[in-house]
Amino acid sequence: MPSVNEPVDLTNCDREPIHLLGAIQPIGFLLTVSEQWVVERASANLAEFLGVAPEEAIGKPLDMLFGGQAVHHFRNRIAMLRGDDAVERVFGCSLRDDLAAFDVALHVSGGEIVIEAEPASDEHGDATNTVRAMIARLDLTDTLEKFLNEGARMIRGLTGFDRVMVYRFDQDGSGEVAAEACRSGIGRFRGLHYPATDIPAQARTLYKRNLLRVIADIDADPVPIVSAAHRRGQTLDLSLSILRSVSRIHVEYLKNMGVGASMSISIIVDDELWGLFACHHYAPLSPSFERRSVCELFAQMFAMRLESRLRKELMEFERRARDISDQLLGAVASDETLLNDPDWLGDILTSAIPADGVGVWINGSLALSGKTPPAHGFREIIAQLHDTDTGHVFTTDQISRVVPSAADYASTAAGMLAIPLSRTARDYVVLFRAELIHSVRWGGDPHKPVVYGPNGPRLTPRESFAEWKELVEGKARPFSPSELRVAETLRATLIEVVLRLAEEATVQRQQAHARQELLIAELNHRVRNILGVIRGLIRQSKPHDDSLEGFVKLVDGRIHALARAHNQITDDHWGPAPIQALIDAEAAAFLADGVGRIQISGDFVLLNPQAYSTMALVIHELVTNSAKYGSLSVASGRVDIGWARNAAGDLEVDWREQQGPEVKVPTRKGFGTTIIGRSVPYDLGGEADIAFHPDGVHAHFRIPARHVSEAGQGRMPVIKYPRPALGHPSAPPEQVLRGHRVLLVEDSLIIALDAEDVLARLGAEDIATASTLDGGLDAVESFNPSVAMLDINLGDRTSYAVADRLDELRIPFLFASGYGEQAQLPEKHAHRTIVQKPYTLENVARALDSLLTATPG
Repeated sequence: MPSVNEPVDLTNCDREPIHLLGAIQPIGFLLTVSEQWVVERASANLAEFLGVAPEEAIGKPLDMLFGGQAVHHFRNRIAMLRGDDAVERVFGCSLRDDLAAFDVALHVSGGEIVIEAEPASDEHGDATNTVRAMIARLDLTDTLEKFLNEGARMIRGLTGFDRVMVYRFDQDGSGEVAAEACRSGIGRFRGLHYPATDIPAQARTLYKRNLLRVIADIDADPVPIVSAAHRRGQTLDLSLSILRSVSRIHVEYLKNMGVGASMSISIIVDDELWGLFACHHYAPLSPSFERRSVCELFAQMFAMRLESRLRKELMEFERRARDISDQLLGAVASDETLLNDPDWLGDILTSAIPADGVGVWINGSLALSGKTPPAHGFREIIAQLHDTDTGHVFTTDQISRVVPSAADYASTAAGMLAIPLSRTARDYVVLFRAELIHSVRWGGDPHKPVVYGPNGPRLTPRESFAEWKELVEGKARPFSPSELRVAETLRATLIEVVLRLAEEATVQRQQAHARQELLIAELNHRVRNILGVIRGLIRQSKPHDDSLEGFVKLVDGRIHALARAHNQITDDHWGPAPIQALIDAEAAAFLADGVGRIQISGDFVLLNPQAYSTMALVIHELVTNSAKYGSLSVASGRVDIGWARNAAGDLEVDWREQQGPEVKVPTRKGFGTTIIGRSVPYDLGGEADIAFHPDGVHAHFRIPARHVSEAGQGRMPVIKYPRPALGHPSAPPEQVLRGHRVLLVEDSLIIALDAEDVLARLGAEDIATASTLDGGLDAVESFNPSVAMLDINLGDRTSYAVADRLDELRIPFLFASGYGEQAQLPEKHAHRTIVQKPYTLENVARALDSLLTATPG
């Protein structure tokens, strides 16, 4: 206890052993028995209830005080106790034939069995149905405020107390009256705050162990507990007692409020003391033990419902944070410079965690937006964060506690939440909150000087409970535990973004290096080939005359012809090129009169780059072989080349040699023959056939339609859903797929799982996923989708056949691609929407919303 000269404040209450008061309230009696069921302690009022003085009872077997049936019943109930804080209750119990019935509570304390009894109320209500009906009324409330108010109303209706409050604890131990039900004319306490010292730490501990505490009459004299000689000096621990006497300090506290009786019921949420039902009456009042037990059961059910509501709110809060994380990932993936934009980052992050300003520190550079410290102050904060690096989110509601100079700008930025952007906590995004000078309605001055009262050198609780306002200066509103959990989620997202950007930069460097190595190797290979071709041209070129000038001219023309053929491929950055130009270039390279001896027939057709490269090699080999051995090797010979598109749109190409030497079937297949026979099927998925007829070689090729473009047809435009403009992010459309069956065609398992997640969150009723073209076509027929999303590239194939079938069935669909504007679509699908990868909730939702809105029906 404090000495007379010791400074006194409300924490003196924390040192009072309120569970060791050695007395009970006079509304009942108390006995303790040993394991042998011999009485060891008895309350001084035992004779009032049993007609036996405590001194007479101590040392006697319990069955000499109670009937044998009662003792047998108690023994069975003690055997049912489970856990250190368990209490068994018996209602309407007959202790002896000559006594009225009692309501009894049994528990174990320090090796002693504690028996407490009160005269039975004979109410015998239906507790189960009563609580069930009360909970049903709670479930009808649609807000937390109404839920708490309804709980207070029902406890008051059940007990008859003048005032019932729901008292909620804050993080610092102080409390607030969050809800209230009271009779008229006695004033309102709702909204009042009370300091943490009003409910001492040891009292809060007892509230978690013993859920209900009643004080029937604050003016009643406590009844001492008489102990056996061997128990004297060993104060009985009354933590679980239902009759425990009241601290004199707490009695004064209640008297100062004008309270004559009180009851408190603990509200335990997630195994922590969330709050209390605090009941006050302005005269003595003692609800029956049975009725108090019903209140305790209701409070437990109330706490479970409350925990469920709070968890649901938290889940919704975190779901919104995940959506924001998805939005952040999608936006930065398409524009990595956004990470250095504090205005954009602030809009994104503060839509999940309210804040007044944001600071960004990346690679030693800073950027500030909104209400923030000055630049030098921000640098001091970053330096302190580096010194206390934990690699986790850091928060404080008073920056000046961490950086003393922050007091100079507390009015602008008083609290902060720092989110590391790297695993070594080198870079940060810091959210700032301005000073919250807020008025707190206190139920009394928590700093008011105290005086010694009638209890000697102890604290007298505050004499005045007039409303008192304390201005909290230099502090910001604290970031809540839920906000910290969201911050950790955003931290993981931001680190993923930073790592991904770093990884992409590394991959790009590696790819650039690999491309450089490949280019060098390819260049070396091609130079060697070119040198070989030139050497062959020189060796096999025989001028018509012996003049050096003619020889040089012939060789020069052939080399330029080869160069022109290559230029045709690369003129438009590997865009489509005409097949006729390819044939002209190859013919000119090998035959001085090649153009005249090669007859061409066919419409103007363009080959896409891959097909052009392949056919250039095939035509080159055909012309070379013909010039060496076939029709083009003699002056009278000629070649007819024709092409046309068939009904399926494929390009059919025919090569026919005539009037040349007699053709013999080669005895071995050389490299050139292999190129002619296998390139088109292997590279283009088409067909090739070469026949060695005696009168001339005949070759036939079928080039699939996807490699062919008509005149004037070039790249198909990509319709790409734009990223939302900078600024506060707008919410994507919700549940756009409600009631829809969605077909997803995607060849990457990981990307498919992510896309399924997005589609499910948008309300899809059912989702079917295919990774191949054939699987996609099968799913269209068997799954019967109502909408589809198709990845364009499926390995070496595309999903266009699936798109064609969906178009026939009038099923709306859109494409997806990671190639962005490089993606090419067939003409019939050129107007389709393309969602750019990576998939995000926002871009998929908006694209699908636009698609389904524009689709009739």
